[in-house]
Amino acid sequence: MAGTIDVAELEALRGSEVGRSRWFTLDQPRIDAFAGITEDDYFIHTDPDRAAAESPFGGTIAHGFLTLSLLSAMAYDALPTVRGRRWQVNYGFDRIRFVAPVPSGARVRGIFALVALTRDAPDQISLRHAVTVEIENAPRPAIAAEWLTRIWGDFDGAPA
Repeated sequence: MAGTIDVAELEALRGSEVGRSRWFTLDQPRIDAFAGITEDDYFIHTDPDRAAAESPFGGTIAHGFLTLSLLSAMAYDALPTVRGRRWQVNYGFDRIRFVAPVPSGARVRGIFALVALTRDAPDQISLRHAVTVEIENAPRPAIAAEWLTRIWGDFDGAPA
């Protein structure tokens, strides 16, 4: 969807898919870079030969937290900007499940459905999105989560 939307228009989408991101490739260089930054160099992520020989995955897999960390970029692609927004924050998750491993080289994308929108104050709204990170051509998603965000702004007519 992306673009810009009024709070009332967004409220009308409750219970519906709001957007899908582009595909992101989780190749070995990206996995290795994440391993270096997070100091998580467990062999199932960083050693293709050993992962092929000793793990049930047939090769290396992306870190679950790497896949999860791409949600921000996926949201920038998929979710509309709320008209009047001044700023927003990631408020956390009520649920995160790592449903299926992401093999090195696979592509993933985020699918966002609006579960709830609450007006916490005249200048603040909270959003709850059901997020599914699907793996291209795979029967099960990589992640299923409920993601919470808060937005502050003038939602009664100010331009975005």
